[in-house]
Amino acid sequence: MAKFLVDDMAVFVVLAGIVGAWHPELLAWVGGYVSWMLGIVMFGMGMTLSVDDFRAVLRQPRYVAIGVAAQFLIMPLVAFGLVQAFGLPPELAIGVILVGTCPGGTASNVISYLARGDVALSVSMTMTTTLLAPIVTPALTYFYADARIEVSAGAMMISIAEMVLAPVLLGLAAHHLLGRRIARIEPALPVISVVCIVLLVGGVVALSASKLFAVGPMMAVIVVLHNVIGLALGYGLAKICRMDSRRARTVSIEVGMQNSGLAAALAVLYFNPAAAIPGAIFSVWHNISGSLVANYFARRDEKLSQKEVTFNE
Repeated sequence: MAKFLVDDMAVFVVLAGIVGAWHPELLAWVGGYVSWMLGIVMFGMGMTLSVDDFRAVLRQPRYVAIGVAAQFLIMPLVAFGLVQAFGLPPELAIGVILVGTCPGGTASNVISYLARGDVALSVSMTMTTTLLAPIVTPALTYFYADARIEVSAGAMMISIAEMVLAPVLLGLAAHHLLGRRIARIEPALPVISVVCIVLLVGGVVALSASKLFAVGPMMAVIVVLHNVIGLALGYGLAKICRMDSRRARTVSIEVGMQNSGLAAALAVLYFNPAAAIPGAIFSVWHNISGSLVANYFARRDEKLSQKEVTFNE
């Protein structure tokens, strides 16, 4: 059951979005618990980390540094470019920029594994960008959006520390202190995260249902472009930096897959429900595109290995 829920998360996210759009009264209550649900997801992520993951960062600092730089350079810049190109109104523009300035999404680690990428690098990048988020995300949001919308970088920094950094560190501490006891409940952690993410998406859609039907198609195009350009530029930059295929695809996935739940939560807390629409749509799409990318690389590796076997024979 747990595997079914996690593997088909994108389906449940889509269903939650449909319910939120057509019957917003059923999920509007989620708006009051957005920060708590995101904290639970981040706590679950922290419980999957260990001290060895921090050592992995020290073992390959160059690759992690390149990946983190790509994450915080490419996605915000692409978001700003799309906002300008489509001439978005302020309430939607801030939503797109928030998606771009947030850290990597937790689902990227699973997608990297399925794509036969470097999972240690993926975890290290996600962990590093998440730990940097309380400072970097508000600063980048202020830089790219403050000319059009007043952004309270200080208040946002405190919120991200409360919703992201503190739960991750608490989860890490629980993993370190409880050890084997955590291993017993570890299979349930992804399920809890999926339930929270599904409710988050449904909730933010419900809060902005009236606006969604007017801007949904255009915003879907922007979200797809944002994600696809991020995936492509992430891979290209990694190859320019002479990374092998496994590391390059990992950087691509980390750059293209954002913590859109955080973007939606910040939009609801600091701006308006309409600003959460890009994050909600991104939550759906990046799981679909990530699965397609993982499938492509896995199939490509299988074909290459078959060719090598044939050649050696």
